Amino acid sequence: MSQPAVQSINSEVASNETEISGAELFVNQTLLERRSIKSYDPDYKLSDQQFQQLMTNALLAPTSFNIQHWRFLRITDQAIREQLKAVAWDQAQVTNASEILVITADTQAWNKSPERYWENTDQDKQTLLVNLLKDFYDGREWLQRDEAIRSGAMAAQNIMISAKSMGLDSCPMIGIDFDGVAELVKLPEDHVIVMLLAVGKANDEAWPRGGQLAMEEVVLENSF
Repeated sequence: MSQPAVQSINSEVASNETEISGAELFVNQTLLERRSIKSYDPDYKLSDQQFQQLMTNALLAPTSFNIQHWRFLRITDQAIREQLKAVAWDQAQVTNASEILVITADTQAWNKSPERYWENTDQDKQTLLVNLLKDFYDGREWLQRDEAIRSGAMAAQNIMISAKSMGLDSCPMIGIDFDGVAELVKLPEDHVIVMLLAVGKANDEAWPRGGQLAMEEVVLENSF
């Protein structure tokens, strides 16, 4: 599906004003306009309020058993940013974007005082959920890692969509030396790096969409 086709679908949805609210139209348009931007205005700086809103929205992302594996490392020291750029294939957005986040996740969060993930529920529900959580993750290292990365990725998407809704742009990045980044930021052994995420004001427009697979190829029903 080409870029015009994607826009056409969005236009058809947007034109049906009797069935779609203004809020839905805004969400659809925000999703359509979110692109991975490589070039940023180095003079633009997010306000504290903008950054806090992005983080607030990040924390609203879904996460298994409410474990909240994500840990967001905000790199503000310019010298560290330069070092980070060196282990991120010298990508300019690492130093030019207003914000650069190292999105990480704690693979052992499931076993670190899990009662706190349900502290607002009654004791019976808390005990039930904590026992279920421990039974689910204990001894399944692959699942611990996969779920941590899933949680971090969903939080990152919240940040990217929120940024676009605020008139900002973003770029998720995995073109990095993961070991080099881990060493630089002193990543704990039980954490994993999910991605780098740049946020700021775009200098240039995104490239045209590379090509969207047909809906019938990616949306299946009942079985393959």
